[in-house]
Amino acid sequence: MNQLKSMHTDYKMTLAPVSPETAPPDAKAVLDKALAQVGFIPNMYARMANRPALLDTYLHGYAAFRTQSGFSPVEQEVVFLTISRENDCKYCVAAHSFIADRMSKVPAEVTDALREGRRLPERKLDALARFATTMVAKRGLPDGAEVREFLAAGYEERHILDILLAISVKTISNYTNHLFQTPLDATFEVRRWTGPASM
Repeated sequence: MNQLKSMHTDYKMTLAPVSPETAPPDAKAVLDKALAQVGFIPNMYARMANRPALLDTYLHGYAAFRTQSGFSPVEQEVVFLTISRENDCKYCVAAHSFIADRMSKVPAEVTDALREGRRLPERKLDALARFATTMVAKRGLPDGAEVREFLAAGYEERHILDILLAISVKTISNYTNHLFQTPLDATFEVRRWTGPASM
């Protein structure tokens, strides 16, 4: 996997987090939807809700990837963690590490390897992580050899489109967190990630 340099900006958006109690009707509707899906309002969602269409688009794409992609729950976390690490999104790497541990039942050695940018112990998952990295790093322009290697690991062309959906979803969340420098929720603190510069 690529060795990343930590990315940061000195700009931080000043829009206040939006809560269901104080939200205007359009934002409240989408926050209520988020609350029903997750059980609480993550800090990221409260910031996205400043533009309800952004949060609604994210929630729709996220749910579609979870329910309609051709990937298992473990593969889904491999994709989400790979993209978030490639984009140096500390919030999403922490959140998806927590989800991987508690909900998707990803083996800890897989999650830890993803967080550290190491090869994965299982060949097929490693091929998935490497191809997802390629798709982000090369802006959706993999070469033929990279695609053939991905397909040879047991995936199909349609899985490339599943990765594209995940990239779309994670671009929304990763970039939101960059812009807001979103503070990590206490729930995800156990899996805090400080970024590639600390490796």
